[in-house]
Amino acid sequence: MSHRTILGNARQALLSRVARREAVLQTDVPLITFSFDDFPRTALKTGGVILEDVGIRGTYYAAAGLMGTTSEVGPIFIEEDLHVLTEQGHELGSHTYSHVPARTTPLSRYRDEVTKGYRAFEENLGLPATRNFSYPFGEVTLRVKREVAPSMMSCRGIIGGLNGPLVDLNLLRATSLYGGIEQLAGAGSLINRNAEQRAWLIFYTHDVQANPTPYGCTPQLLEQVVCAALRSGARIGTVGEVLTLSRIINS
Repeated sequence: MSHRTILGNARQALLSRVARREAVLQTDVPLITFSFDDFPRTALKTGGVILEDVGIRGTYYAAAGLMGTTSEVGPIFIEEDLHVLTEQGHELGSHTYSHVPARTTPLSRYRDEVTKGYRAFEENLGLPATRNFSYPFGEVTLRVKREVAPSMMSCRGIIGGLNGPLVDLNLLRATSLYGGIEQLAGAGSLINRNAEQRAWLIFYTHDVQANPTPYGCTPQLLEQVVCAALRSGARIGTVGEVLTLSRIINS
């Protein structure tokens, strides 16, 4: 294991332990959420259809300032996509306004970016954006976690693993869903562990296309993981639905 990896693991462990906003997860069934960061158009046009075909919905973390642009994960959502998203019952979450990294952005600007992010959807477009938030690039600092995260309903990172029975609303754990069908075994194993523990598993990805970027997945992988999630007996819902329906109680 490299020195950089050791330092990264130690940093993640520290961030997971401090500045926690804990809640108790009480559920009789396992819970699973499918989420999409940055909201490239394929996440809805392909990924959304896969979810809708089996009657489930996902959480889409969007940065309003990226609307209509193209990034390394492909063309990003346009305004029409946002209306389709919410009309179909998916959750529109926040991802700052300009998709800024926490580690290199001054705290005061980061706080403004978080607030501007969800207000842009609510006030400028009249959309029902939630205060469920995802840290851009998965980056979170101790100061951001302590001073900014409590202003949101929840904040999701990219530290893998399961949530529960104690849930840190300032840093929800989430597991990447990247690549093709060769990744199914690993995802399936985690789904089984989630079922055994009756915990909350959050998957995240970006684009969904036949030749995905390094940050996306193929439709085949997403379809098979969704099927495995359903077979596990899990209740599949958005972040907002889980926070509401699973009787999470602030501790």
